[in-house]
Amino acid sequence: MPTPFPSSAVWRTEITATLGLAGPLIVTQLAQMALSTVDVILLGRLGPDAVAAGALAVNLYNAFMLFGVGVMTATMPMIARERGRMRHSVRDVRRTFRQTLWVAATLAVPIWTVLWWAEPIFALLGQDPALAHDAARILRVLMWSLLPFFAFVGLRGFVAAMERPMWTLVVGLLAIPVDAAVGVVLIFGLAGAPRLGVVGVGWATLTATTFLFVSLSVVLIFDRRFRRYRLFGRFWRFDAVRWRDFLRLGLPIGFMVAFETTVFNAAAFLAGLFGTTTLAAHAITLQISALAFMIPLGLSQAVTIRVGTAFGGGDRRGVFVAGWTGYGLTVVCMIATAAVMIAVPDRLIAVFLGGGDAEVAATRALARSFLIVAALFQLVDGIQTVTAGMLRGLHDTRIPMIVAGVGYWGVGAFACWAFAFPLGFAGRGIWIGLALGLGSVALMLTLRWSTLVARNRPLRENTL
Repeated sequence: MPTPFPSSAVWRTEITATLGLAGPLIVTQLAQMALSTVDVILLGRLGPDAVAAGALAVNLYNAFMLFGVGVMTATMPMIARERGRMRHSVRDVRRTFRQTLWVAATLAVPIWTVLWWAEPIFALLGQDPALAHDAARILRVLMWSLLPFFAFVGLRGFVAAMERPMWTLVVGLLAIPVDAAVGVVLIFGLAGAPRLGVVGVGWATLTATTFLFVSLSVVLIFDRRFRRYRLFGRFWRFDAVRWRDFLRLGLPIGFMVAFETTVFNAAAFLAGLFGTTTLAAHAITLQISALAFMIPLGLSQAVTIRVGTAFGGGDRRGVFVAGWTGYGLTVVCMIATAAVMIAVPDRLIAVFLGGGDAEVAATRALARSFLIVAALFQLVDGIQTVTAGMLRGLHDTRIPMIVAGVGYWGVGAFACWAFAFPLGFAGRGIWIGLALGLGSVALMLTLRWSTLVARNRPLRENTL
């Protein structure tokens, strides 16, 4: 007998559950952005050279950090599947969780080796020697924050998969004043502390990420809802099978994130070829889009958990409802953010750009034209993000990784170049290219989801 189409009550229940889970996750992502914003503000007090050195250090750091965070994201679908299984045990959850700590170390150690030699890397890239030296000094401290941060992402994934995300929100918000306080004291040498200048921002980030990991660890140890799992019991025990399963699921996610990150880096490089005004307008538009992106990112994480839990329980109708609910909510939210960009672009731009001289006016005009294209970009970016999350809930990450590589670079990067140069759209062409690349990924991932999750098709992990 065919499975009846879910009733409206089922959809309403799922919408409520998804929004309740996504809300704290969205705010947590915004809190993470606030940490880097605080660091930029503090470095700005030291002058433009400090900001430039910090940007150089952070760009290299982020290339590795975002890849690692992508890999660690596998915690959510793995724990969600364990939780959804009818016969799941505390021991199974603990075995899976324990490997998140091992994977965090597996990722951090080789990255440390690379970042330790950052100064020669910057030299090979043709960077200014003085800026490269300061950036390398920052990285010699900043790089140690990767291990606690990767471990925190693993803890955050566990808490989210248990559908208790408020603790990560609380800890994330508390980390902001910790980062700011340590940064102020060490950068400027207050309260008897040594004046470390630009290096102080590295210590601030290291302190904040350690605070995130330690604080959430304390919650998991003492909160009665988590205490029964005894997550840190014999945490040093290595489980080769689950470690390998984690990497098999997580590495494609990491590469998918890397493909997306690098195509945006390439877009910024192309924008710079058109001059400072175009690059500034591009940066402002990207920052506005990044803030709006926190909505589909939080929804994507929520739907990964909802789909993963249903998948673990073999509930094909639950998978269908959870996935399409997240998809529909994302479309609605992205249409709303796109409408805001089209309706009040000047107000959004004014948040990032003050003054009234001719150069500022030209930058505003360009940013305004970019935002019109970015409105379309918002919709397809949201769809590709949430659809990737839906597929992760099914532990399907290898095909989406290939789709991302083809879409971001085979379509997106080429389209950015083609529309910007041969077709003569300049800076606006870059955003058209990005929208086309993301749109192609969104379409292919939607087709992948639709193929895997027909309502009456059995769910078998070994078919993915």
